[in-house]
Amino acid sequence: MSTAPSSTGDGRSGLFSLFGPSFGRDFTASIVVFLVAMPLCMGIAIASGVPPEKGLVTGIIGGIVVGALAGSPLQVSGPAAGLAVIVFEFVRENGLEALGPVLLLAGVLQLIAGALKLGGLFRAISPAVVHGMLAGIGALIVIGQFHILFDAKPLSSGLQNLAAMPARVFGLDFSNAAATEMALLIGVLTITVMLAWEKMRPKSMGLVPGALLGVVSATLVAWGMGLDVARIEVPVSIAAAFTLPTSAEWFAPLGNPALIVAAIAIAFIASAETLLSAAAVDRMHDGVRTHYDKELRAQGIGNFLCGIFGALPMTGVIVRSSANVQAGAKTRASTMLHGVWILAFVALLPWLLREVPMAALGGVLVVTGWKLVSLKHVRHLFKAHGPLPAAIWAVTFALVVTTDLLTGVLVGLALSVVELLPHVRHLRLKVAEHDEGEATRVELNGAATFVGLTRLNAVLEKQPADRPVHLDLGHVKAMDHTTAETLSEWISRRRQGGQRDRVTGPAAILRPLPLAS
Repeated sequence: MSTAPSSTGDGRSGLFSLFGPSFGRDFTASIVVFLVAMPLCMGIAIASGVPPEKGLVTGIIGGIVVGALAGSPLQVSGPAAGLAVIVFEFVRENGLEALGPVLLLAGVLQLIAGALKLGGLFRAISPAVVHGMLAGIGALIVIGQFHILFDAKPLSSGLQNLAAMPARVFGLDFSNAAATEMALLIGVLTITVMLAWEKMRPKSMGLVPGALLGVVSATLVAWGMGLDVARIEVPVSIAAAFTLPTSAEWFAPLGNPALIVAAIAIAFIASAETLLSAAAVDRMHDGVRTHYDKELRAQGIGNFLCGIFGALPMTGVIVRSSANVQAGAKTRASTMLHGVWILAFVALLPWLLREVPMAALGGVLVVTGWKLVSLKHVRHLFKAHGPLPAAIWAVTFALVVTTDLLTGVLVGLALSVVELLPHVRHLRLKVAEHDEGEATRVELNGAATFVGLTRLNAVLEKQPADRPVHLDLGHVKAMDHTTAETLSEWISRRRQGGQRDRVTGPAAILRPLPLAS
């Protein structure tokens, strides 16, 4: 466990604590996060159908700006694989020049949502929908980046990419060592190094990211053998990557209703992914808890700036955030410094980036996408909560892959309402606190569903760490999987902290909860 000092949670900018007593740990962690972020920023940009420097700009803004303002001090923000598919489709249909205005509007929407204190609502989104969405995105990334491994461009849809995969494989001819075959070998080398490192890395080098080793190995092989494979293109000067709008016509796309819908979709998905990531980061350390509305406002400012500079959208990202916590970060200084290192690297060593093969970044994204397709979560949903949440996951996953991301999410959310139907008469959840001397009894009465989750979270999270809680579920008529997952996380976090809490109620209600007694 790592403990963040209270100074990071009092609303002050990270600049005030940048050189505090934990600076050494933050400095080391920032280097680790930088090494993880560099290949991901470029790879996600390529998977999104935009130049790699757009992803680097988002990483810089996410580190320096959002890192200073974030409500989750240890969360790292940057380009996310979860938005790569929707950005790819958007850029293909509307052009790269339309992305800036749409991100600007998405950022404004996030700012408004944060100001209206809507951050807690995003935590009530069904985990089955969120993980089904991420699994579908992961599958689309794997299918699309498969073609990058052959130095070819992905096609316009997941089904088309899937249908074209056999022809890519059967068209190989290693006897002539053409560029296509060499690119595939570079991509396979990257994937092999990453997977082998995960299995065999020594504990003393546990913080060295496999993605970095994979890309470095592939780049050295391509350079040493003089292979004629496609390499990434970055501008000579980092200033060229920060493009500003040149005329009032830049805002013209905002008059198109379809683009406004796209902005709403990006804002919604980015906010949900960010706040769910922040909740996961909170489970990794025992320091300052996330201020969700503040995090939402910080993300809004970040996406507003990404829109101004024509970069990729950003979210809080769990891979980089978990690397940050595991590397021993104590304050937001680590996140901010990682943005500084990205800026310095791109400004001083752009020639080095131009040696990286495209197929190597494709390999990184294939592994990243595969990890998003987590069947472990749907098995957990089925075992703990029954067939309906598992079905919601499966339908969301299938629709994201076969139609589009927004359709999959909306249908998944609609299906999650089905859990409410048997309990419509008891939907109002009452949450009461009772002082019982040395403990606090939190009593729930009614149906515990996502409808009342915001109120329930507010009560649970204000409980002091040094006072036992009796969670009384005796009058709960029913509990949906969203509430059960939230309570499970809260119970696990409290018990990891050594609290002597009690959870009581009917056996059917307690069954999906961990360590209930």
